[in-house]
Amino acid sequence: MRQSTKILTIAAVLTAVSALATVAYADSGKEKGNVQLGPRPFYLVNEMSDGDLKETLGKCAAKTKPYKHHDFSIGHRGAALQFPEHTKESYEAARRMGAGILECDVTFTADAELVCRHAQCDLHTTTNILATPLAAKCSVPFTPAVFDGIGNLITPATARCCTSALTLEEFKSLEGKMDAFDRRAASVEEFLGGTAGFRTDLYTTGATVLSHAESIELFDNLGAKYTPELKAATDGFGDSGLNQETYARKMIQEYIDAGIEPREVFAQSFNIDDVLQWIAEFPNFGEQAVFLDGRDPSDLSANPPPLSEFLDLKSAGVNIVAPPMPALLETDAGNDIVPSGYAVNAKQAGLDIISWTTERSGRIVEDVLDGGSTFYYQTTLPALENDGDILRTIDVLAQDVGIIGLFSDWPATTTFYANCMVDDDDDE
Repeated sequence: MRQSTKILTIAAVLTAVSALATVAYADSGKEKGNVQLGPRPFYLVNEMSDGDLKETLGKCAAKTKPYKHHDFSIGHRGAALQFPEHTKESYEAARRMGAGILECDVTFTADAELVCRHAQCDLHTTTNILATPLAAKCSVPFTPAVFDGIGNLITPATARCCTSALTLEEFKSLEGKMDAFDRRAASVEEFLGGTAGFRTDLYTTGATVLSHAESIELFDNLGAKYTPELKAATDGFGDSGLNQETYARKMIQEYIDAGIEPREVFAQSFNIDDVLQWIAEFPNFGEQAVFLDGRDPSDLSANPPPLSEFLDLKSAGVNIVAPPMPALLETDAGNDIVPSGYAVNAKQAGLDIISWTTERSGRIVEDVLDGGSTFYYQTTLPALENDGDILRTIDVLAQDVGIIGLFSDWPATTTFYANCMVDDDDDE
């Protein structure tokens, strides 16, 4: 009887704790608290080589304190390492992992509505469109792979499906999936697979795609800030009635219509003309508009732009540049990771820097060092030894380069680092 009573007491306590946690989550308003990091950041600390940084992060990890949302931690398409990108579920996961800022990549539909997708024509790899009647609207229908007589791939499987071919209502009928395809596919079902081994389809269960306006409402409810990226009209504007200027204008106008404060929005574009338009037409939003530098990062690191180029951007009203991580980093003679000439010149010109994207290449040991995707580490390969070097890379970017934010496919990692090593930005 005593043991049974004890069990009931423990159960009651656990139930009460669970109820309090639920109440705290519900009463936190715009989800200011209750950051859930999960095991990954702590796994990465354990994987680090011994040294001062590992000791410092280890001590931080050992503290019994809640972790807070932080603007240094930017959810790249949400939490795209494991959740279908640009979906409600992905954004919610990123916010729970402490991302202070969330990204909606903005493109458009046939009826000139703005939606969250990484590209105008990526529906065949990011949604289930090929398995729906809307596949008839794809500009390139699914075509199976072709092999020779001994099984060698001659022509990969292909398809091309664009948001600009659909109305908003049609787009909203789709379900998000992990961004992937199987180039050896013989069927639509096979083509819709191909998810990388370091990602997962565990959460690909009918993820909810969003319009840009819906993302604004969601992020507002979550208490997050906004970093919309205006994507290029790679296949033209068709019959949407938009052109580049009205397209760029419409994106900002949707924040104005929703009553969002300009200081909460970091509008981005790879097109400098978009950024300059925002600076001219919407100066309050343009003040922290972000110019994305899409040039080859290895070239940017090896042949950094002169200081004068960055001074010209600053004089034009640009305050933030955002190159990829390898453009900002290089290795020295001792194989230590150090700031690149690009980083030095940009900071000397008085520009703030945001960078992209950590946790996007999978494991350093098995993927990068064994010949996998090296894009995000291409200028620092000689310095990499283990998966813990993800945190070492972040540390150099934050402390030595001085970036103000870092996009991540798994924001728990950047949130953990920011809570331990970056000054509090009063996001809570």
